[in-house]
Amino acid sequence: MKVMKFGGTSLANWQRFSSAADIVVQSAEQEQVAVVLSAPATVTNSLLEMVDLAVAGESFSAVLAHVKQVFNELFSHAVSAYLNEQQRQLLQQVLEAQLSLWQDKLQGIVLLGECPDYVRAEIVVGGEKMSAALMEQLMLSRQLSAKQLVPQALFIASGEVLESVVDIHASKQNFAALALDSQRIWVMPGFTAGDKHGRIVTLGRNGSDYSAAVLSACIDASCCEIWTDVDGVYNTDPRVVTDAKLLTQLSYQEAMELSYFGAKVLHPKTISPIAQYHIPCYIRNSFNPDAPGTLVSNQADETGLNVKAISNLDDQTMFDIAGPGMKGMVGMASRILGAISRSGVSVSLITQSSSEYSISFCVATQDADKVRAALELEFELELKSDILEEIEMRHSLAIVSLIGDGMRTHKGVAGKFFQALAQANVNIVAIAQGSSERSISAVIELRKTKHAIAACHQSFFDVQHYLDVFLVGCGNVGAGLLEQIKQQSEMLKAQHITIRVCGIANSQRMLLDAQGVDLNQWQGRFSDSPQALDLDKMLAWAKDQQLLNPVLVDCTSSERVSDKYLDVMNAGLHVVTPNKKANTRDLDYYRALRQTALTQRRQFLYETTVGAGLPVIDNLKKLLFAGDKLQRFNGILSGSLSYIFGMLDEGMTLSEATKIAREKCFTEPDPRDDLSGMDVARKVLILAREVGMEIELSDIKVESVLPAHFDASGDVESFMNNLPQLDAEIANQIANAKANGKVLRYVGQIDEQGCRVRIAEVDASDPLYSVKGGENALAFYSRYYQPIPFVLRGYGAGTDVTAAGAFADLLRTLNWTREVGL
Repeated sequence: MKVMKFGGTSLANWQRFSSAADIVVQSAEQEQVAVVLSAPATVTNSLLEMVDLAVAGESFSAVLAHVKQVFNELFSHAVSAYLNEQQRQLLQQVLEAQLSLWQDKLQGIVLLGECPDYVRAEIVVGGEKMSAALMEQLMLSRQLSAKQLVPQALFIASGEVLESVVDIHASKQNFAALALDSQRIWVMPGFTAGDKHGRIVTLGRNGSDYSAAVLSACIDASCCEIWTDVDGVYNTDPRVVTDAKLLTQLSYQEAMELSYFGAKVLHPKTISPIAQYHIPCYIRNSFNPDAPGTLVSNQADETGLNVKAISNLDDQTMFDIAGPGMKGMVGMASRILGAISRSGVSVSLITQSSSEYSISFCVATQDADKVRAALELEFELELKSDILEEIEMRHSLAIVSLIGDGMRTHKGVAGKFFQALAQANVNIVAIAQGSSERSISAVIELRKTKHAIAACHQSFFDVQHYLDVFLVGCGNVGAGLLEQIKQQSEMLKAQHITIRVCGIANSQRMLLDAQGVDLNQWQGRFSDSPQALDLDKMLAWAKDQQLLNPVLVDCTSSERVSDKYLDVMNAGLHVVTPNKKANTRDLDYYRALRQTALTQRRQFLYETTVGAGLPVIDNLKKLLFAGDKLQRFNGILSGSLSYIFGMLDEGMTLSEATKIAREKCFTEPDPRDDLSGMDVARKVLILAREVGMEIELSDIKVESVLPAHFDASGDVESFMNNLPQLDAEIANQIANAKANGKVLRYVGQIDEQGCRVRIAEVDASDPLYSVKGGENALAFYSRYYQPIPFVLRGYGAGTDVTAAGAFADLLRTLNWTREVGL
């Protein structure tokens, strides 16, 4: 015989109740079935509400009418579909008798002004009794022999009236006296038992699940099936992690650990009987009966998972008992735990320092005051004499646990656990691990629970790794980046990477969406967004969402944005930027950026600030890490000036070349920003600081393309109209260089004399000689690379290459959440 239990959501309306009945009928074709039923959803809460109203002397008639309506609707549908007139009359009599009992008991409570626990128990089990009565008649209407089991006569329980525990050994004798073979189907109300005097008691939270487990043990069932509204037990809470995985198999010990540390589908009281009597238990979905569910048993594990699940227990308070009297004092731990036990509170987690100076433990926050009072009473003398320090309490905590039998034989699980929490910027308050090594727990801040679970889930399971992007600046480069993210999305998903663009902003407005903006229509949504740009609000929102790997991508040239990078990293976001302003600010800010990135365990990536898509910064860092030392550097670092000077080689005038470069968008809208040389100076400063030179932007000697005597004032059009005045002077310089077999190039230079940017003459032996047409070229002369330098060359400007460089930096932030980098 198998035992099947159906919860309140499975019985909430006629369609669901009927589906549950169909599942029972199908199972009865294979073997005998014992069905345990909860009350339909909302009924038990309504009964408890009626009791509270009666105690307060208020009217409960409206709530009672609601309960009556629930059962009348169920009975009406049942009669229409299956039941005959005699069955209808029988159910109506049962309902009227139950309504009369409720009415009488509640009126008595009103008169007393209080409700004894035995009366409360008798009232609240009525919903289960009505569910059982209906299921019995439905089975009989299907021509199946069926009869009810009376739990208060069969289950012998002890303990608190509303939280009783069944004595399985004694109850087994009651079931042995029954002719269980006489019926194909047995139906039992859940949640209900009887004390030694036969009075009704209840079995507490998840009481119907516990009823099913106890019944399975009492009749030596072939299996126990708990039918719920989910497909089984997941490796973590699906409400916290959207891609939580269904577990096909758990051992009894794993299930017990998981239930203890907060799994909603399981309860420790339910696991205990089936584990003790080795009864296989299936957790299945009554709304999806074809799904296999989760098997809890002692069968050999076939999943291959070392860590099965991540669980959390919220709303915890940690106590710290410390003082000189703790060390070497025999019995202190016993007294602490004894005092807690006498207060009727369960300890969630306990840990002790090896110095014996302190003991820390967690209890549910709702019990914290009760525990404190018990401890202060127990240690009154020690506290007054300062043998113990004042008892410390820390609220708003949670316990996050890894659970799995395979942890015992697999090395490095604890290290990987702590690493995942550190990468998610989650501080560990305390740690505990049992000698079974089946679980390891960390106490953390409650507000970080979602973050911690998501980080551990990504670290231990083969799931999608999310990058949550906040893009500031959606012009040419920003829009190009969004297009590349869209184009590469399918390829990235195949590698278990999903990029969600959670924020888009420009100088005027911003758009925020925790689920990710649809990149097929982002322009329309963004232009319609009513939110004005507020970087502080964006960061606060990002922090509230507890995103695991948020990244700010700054595709502006704004100091207003770059000045916020410290706040961005302190809010938990990585920074990816082509914006040169931050790295070329004062040295104090430059150092603060790196220190904050280190402290907050965030990445600050700026590969595209020099050479756009060329891997300049990365290669330079690798040279330095390998022990190399830069001796000198020459480079063409401006794509726009590379194009202009290349055209000068071909005989074009400066004004013509600049005009064409501007029309092709190679230059900034105001070409003076390029011709001034300041953009190249910023890039030289970034490189110089990378190799350890502690200098400011003002320390770089800048020779502009525009000579000092030239009037470059006025608006852009006035400037462009005046530019031909320089054509002859520049042409003369080109001719002189050509006469010497050289060409002019605008270069950045670093050597022992310092840093400078200028127009330089280079001959055919120089790596920069043939560089033009928008190309960048960087020649690093080092201890390892001389006399032939290490050269990087390629297009260093343009929307696509800059966006591609930012995209590559974006993906590099994943190295902080994956065991193997990209």
